[in-house]
Amino acid sequence: MTVHPSSTIEIPETGSIPQHVAIVMDGNGRWAKQRMLPRVAGHKRGVDAVRRTVQACCELGVKHLTLFAFSSENWRRPADEVSLLMRLFIRVLRRDVESMHRENIRLKIIGDVSAFEPELQAAIHSAQALTASNTGLCLNVAANYGGRWDIIQATQKMLASQPALAKSPQLIQESDLAPHLCLSESPEPDLFIRTGGEQRVSNFLLWQLAYTEFYFTPKFWPDFGLDMLNEAIASYNQRERRFGRTSEQLSVPPELRLSS
Repeated sequence: MTVHPSSTIEIPETGSIPQHVAIVMDGNGRWAKQRMLPRVAGHKRGVDAVRRTVQACCELGVKHLTLFAFSSENWRRPADEVSLLMRLFIRVLRRDVESMHRENIRLKIIGDVSAFEPELQAAIHSAQALTASNTGLCLNVAANYGGRWDIIQATQKMLASQPALAKSPQLIQESDLAPHLCLSESPEPDLFIRTGGEQRVSNFLLWQLAYTEFYFTPKFWPDFGLDMLNEAIASYNQRERRFGRTSEQLSVPPELRLSS
């Protein structure tokens, strides 16, 4: 297992194409409402947008894509909508996993999957097992995920593996906690995208977004695809990613820069 360093400890390599894109896929219901369609129609079209975005990331050379599919707060939605989302999740896993495997995509579901019905848990396990050795795009799907939950569960695992830290909390370092976070095998996101017009992270990747560039668009998720992803990346490329340094430091040739 590869554990990537936290960007608050080490300065990560950056390029014109972000290594890791994280997306809050917002606006399915509003997209359907605008068209006088049931919300389910928006969710189904949202799945099409997922497929387009995965393909676009593969074409552009993005190495990691993390999608916020179902938050720990989404259980508060109407029961019939939650049930529909669970059935849609199972259907997508069963229908798309073979094609993902052929395209060398690795699928990882992050979140507390123990809350799901056994049928969905089995589909998740099967899909992850089939694609576990793939070396192309790493597709992380956050389901029953919350950023606060992630930090808590990582803390619990850290203390279970290093009980002495509970007696000497002053010794705890980021490097102790980071390997237990859900995305420990991916670099921290370079680019965070949220569709639907809202401008908040909504309990998504609270630890991992420390130095991520944010991009918000009013367009709804079912309309997302290569063109919109390119717009977000173009905006990303206008940013100066300093990681605590000054602009003057960035003008120094890389071989002469200090590491901190």
